[in-house]
Amino acid sequence: MSSSYEKTVLHYINGEFVPSASGETFTNINPFTNEAINPVAEGTKTEIDSAVKSAKEAFKTGTWGKMKLSDRLKHIHRIADLIDRDIEQVAHLESLDTGLPISQTKKMVARAADNFRFYAEMVKNRMVGEAYHVDDEFINYTIQKPVGVAGLITPWNAPFMLETWKVAPALATGNTVVLKPAEWSPLTANKLGEIIHEAGLPEGVFNIVHGFGETAGAALVAHQDVQLISFTGETKTGSEIMRNGADSLKRFSMELGGKSPIIVFDDCDVERALDACVWGIFSFNGERCTANSRLFVQESISETFISALKKRVLNIIVGDPSHADTEVGPLIHKDHYENVKRYLKIAEDEGSEIFAAEVPKHLSKGNFIPPTLLLKVKNDMTVAQEEIFGPVLTVMTFQTEEEVVEMANDVKYGLAGYVWTNDMKKGHRVAGAVDAGMLWVNSQNVRDLRIPFGGSKSSGIGREGGHYAFEFYTEMKVVHVAVGDHHIQQFGKKNIAASANTNA
Repeated sequence: MSSSYEKTVLHYINGEFVPSASGETFTNINPFTNEAINPVAEGTKTEIDSAVKSAKEAFKTGTWGKMKLSDRLKHIHRIADLIDRDIEQVAHLESLDTGLPISQTKKMVARAADNFRFYAEMVKNRMVGEAYHVDDEFINYTIQKPVGVAGLITPWNAPFMLETWKVAPALATGNTVVLKPAEWSPLTANKLGEIIHEAGLPEGVFNIVHGFGETAGAALVAHQDVQLISFTGETKTGSEIMRNGADSLKRFSMELGGKSPIIVFDDCDVERALDACVWGIFSFNGERCTANSRLFVQESISETFISALKKRVLNIIVGDPSHADTEVGPLIHKDHYENVKRYLKIAEDEGSEIFAAEVPKHLSKGNFIPPTLLLKVKNDMTVAQEEIFGPVLTVMTFQTEEEVVEMANDVKYGLAGYVWTNDMKKGHRVAGAVDAGMLWVNSQNVRDLRIPFGGSKSSGIGREGGHYAFEFYTEMKVVHVAVGDHHIQQFGKKNIAASANTNA
């Protein structure tokens, strides 16, 4: 895979690709070689102010807010068509930038196009109000209006798909957007800007400011003219964002960290559960919020299941992310690689047994952590409680249903959970009892765009997806219309009449 990129990534503000006012840039690094890919314009408060101003003007006085819905949705469909046209290029850029295997980035890019088409249809068919007829006196009805300037802060894992997951509903509902992508993965955010520019959106409707969370991100969150912030990332950063945006009473949608359990009962289809468990933690290089990073396997099958897990781990193909057969690539950045290694040292210090394949010597330049099992783990260990965000699975055993539910819930996170059993009464019971926003029973992590996405506890606030996104990206307005001459209190009228009689 080539580690070069032919141009500096610039900001996209008010319909133009522009450098930072300071001229400052930062270097984007290839996770496979740890060599420079390209420079990226470093945005600060100056660029955020400019982008927000453009977005506000486009919303308040531009054509976007006045555009007929059918015309706005033509733009949304056009964006989807352009993504489909450029799938190969976008997938390559994503793999180059993040270290994700090319076979997986192609699937994610296809999902990104679906995000735009889905929300075009949702806005057309499901963004509807309610009406209430009150006797013969009133009709009360609701309408949903765009909020204004949407600040979107997106992560570096699966960046293109997750950017479109936010941009699509924000634009389709009529908002304008300022996107602050993760600094470790700027290439496909830039490509999205090029696609949206080609789609012909009015100036200022969509803007991108590259930069660091402490500067560009913080400025976006604190800006008085940004009405909402949608953030995907780690829990600690989410808390800071909510504090920084509190003064302007922003609305927030937070999709944060996870430490999701996969519970494997002895009456399940073991081979399918094994497939789902391996894919759920080792796909996307283990860098996914919904990864089943804690395995609880019933003791009666634990020896067999763990033995099969070990065989799978030793046969997962670790390699160049640009190769079609690679299943696990390098972690996105040296800093993250070192953090995952730190957790492996903690696991060793806590008494866990580490089982992992060797990384081939020819991959030594990259940020490679091989697929890893942490055995002999206890639920109160650091590695069982904290999000590692890499290809690392903690393995624990249990005896009873009640015990495993208690263990699964004994963690601060509550994003996702997975249950494997052929006893569907038990499957429903456990799915209902696990503290998580999303549960899958006898299934790996498959998404239905119509249903809500989000977590509980420290895994997030709010839900996006389907029509649930409308609650965040639109303002509900209620209109009361009198259709009859209902009674109105007449304060002061009696005194006027009495005064008139006295004067007469």
